[in-house]
Amino acid sequence: MSAAEGVLGPGPAQPGGRVRTFLRVVMIEHSVFALPFAYIAALTAMHLWDANVHWGRLLLVTVAMVGLRTFAMACNRIIDREIDARNPRTAGRELVTGAMSVRSAWTGALLALTVFLGAAALLGPLCLALAPVAVVPMVVYPYGKRFTDFPHAILGLAQAMGPVGAWIAVSGEWSWDAVILGVAVGVWIGGFDLIFACQDVAADRAHGVKSVPARFGVAAALYGARACHVVTTLLLVWFAGATGAGFFFWAGLVVVASAFVYEHSIVRPDDLSRLNRAFFTVNGFIGIALFACALLDLLARGLTL
Repeated sequence: MSAAEGVLGPGPAQPGGRVRTFLRVVMIEHSVFALPFAYIAALTAMHLWDANVHWGRLLLVTVAMVGLRTFAMACNRIIDREIDARNPRTAGRELVTGAMSVRSAWTGALLALTVFLGAAALLGPLCLALAPVAVVPMVVYPYGKRFTDFPHAILGLAQAMGPVGAWIAVSGEWSWDAVILGVAVGVWIGGFDLIFACQDVAADRAHGVKSVPARFGVAAALYGARACHVVTTLLLVWFAGATGAGFFFWAGLVVVASAFVYEHSIVRPDDLSRLNRAFFTVNGFIGIALFACALLDLLARGLTL
């Protein structure tokens, strides 16, 4: 926001400007956290199915994932706009400052939901039938901080559905191997949300916003995040064993475990100065690195592009 906008308020947004503003609202670049694991699930299912990459289906998985995540983020920003206005860290968000209207945000959210449902329908009847199951926790999560000290668990549940849905999109069938990967993703994201929430302890306590750090303290939240990431690593080991993963995937798990150790070494209860590096950089790296190793492993085991 420019200095003039700060004094006079935001000017009328042009159509292209509204799209760019909406993409900032939903932080579209953060799709990097969930997409790699959906790809791991989809490609593993393809390897087991006929060892060929089905690009059209992979594109639909991408569209569905981005559509659902965009809907979820838009709902989060809309529902939380009053809480955001009371928190100095989030007071500059577009729905708080007026850079985007609530009506425009709802329009974008409903368009994203339509895209998700359309992609789910094209992926098969089971995907479409299960689509509401994926949508509900996305809407419930923003309200979670109003009634439970553990909203991070709701976020984890919502994110766990991505790999399961991606597997079903390929095979058309339920898979417990996909559930293992999905739970790993959910516990991972719930864990780093614990870290992220530590920066808002003062504001959350002042305004009655619930979270693990606000209720139990920063140190407890960081210990909880460590426990989550130990469990994540064990679940990924389980997934590797269940799907017959080879050398490259196991090498990826070493990279992931090392990244977790680094992440937790740079964030301490008395020093949150590198929290953004731990949250954004390290966790973005974890998803991309494991996907790259998983892809190499699947190619080495016979997957054909």
